[in-house]
Amino acid sequence: MVPYHAMAHWLLKSEPEEWSCIRNFSAQNNLRTMKKGEQAFFYHTGKERAIVGIVKVVAEAHPDSTDSGWRAIDVAAVKKLPKPVTLDQIKGDKRLSGMVLVRLARLSVQPVSDTEWRIICDLAGL
Repeated sequence: MVPYHAMAHWLLKSEPEEWSCIRNFSAQNNLRTMKKGEQAFFYHTGKERAIVGIVKVVAEAHPDSTDSGWRAIDVAAVKKLPKPVTLDQIKGDKRLSGMVLVRLARLSVQPVSDTEWRIICDLAGL
């Protein structure tokens, strides 16, 4: 019998133009944990500071093409959110006060609980 693997949810932070070169050990550990098929919110940093879409992992951790000492994953777009969910909205929602995005804002790859995932999907109009 194959052990059941519950699909985890994630949040990936990026400048709107580019997602690459994750050089933080905590983020790297999260990358190594991500499994093919798992979904992540795609968060734009910079001026936007909002979750703008959902992506899914299409290739698990492999050597980064820019530096083989680090790991990278490959993702594919799933959908753009009907309404972006801003950092201010997330911080203003008491139900999301424990979210990693609120507590460790600089971490570029972070886990998202099932409850947080549902709340943000609801805020986004999904």
